[in-house]
Amino acid sequence: MTVDAVHLWVKSLHVMAVISWMAGMFYLPRLFVYHVDAPNGSVQSETFKVMERRLLRAIINPAMIVAWLTGLWMAWYVFHMKGGWLHAKLFIVFIFLSGFHGLLARWRKDFAADRNVRSARFYRIANEVPTVIMVIVVILVIVKPF
Repeated sequence: MTVDAVHLWVKSLHVMAVISWMAGMFYLPRLFVYHVDAPNGSVQSETFKVMERRLLRAIINPAMIVAWLTGLWMAWYVFHMKGGWLHAKLFIVFIFLSGFHGLLARWRKDFAADRNVRSARFYRIANEVPTVIMVIVVILVIVKPF
């Protein structure tokens, strides 16, 4: 297999992982919006806990790991860690997207322990964070403004 073919396979895997990661990061805060209204200990609340745990552990976490591994591979072997756009993208993905991922994991634990103190409005606003980050990252990758 040629280096170009490997790059295309890695890029394909990266795109699929990013789509999965982002889909989960769009959906989990939406689950939190609905979970807020479920009384602690209710069947509905317990169902949300299972859905949130499975979404994070089975989709979001593995997708993030694959996105990072394939992205770093391409940054190193394809782009040779050069380009202002690449450094900006890596910084934004590491600090903001991965940081938001960490917040989602912490908030999920709060719900799992019946310790949530945030409102549905808070989670509706938080639900917009991944969209803003996605717009910035896509512009950096496609337009390469610097």
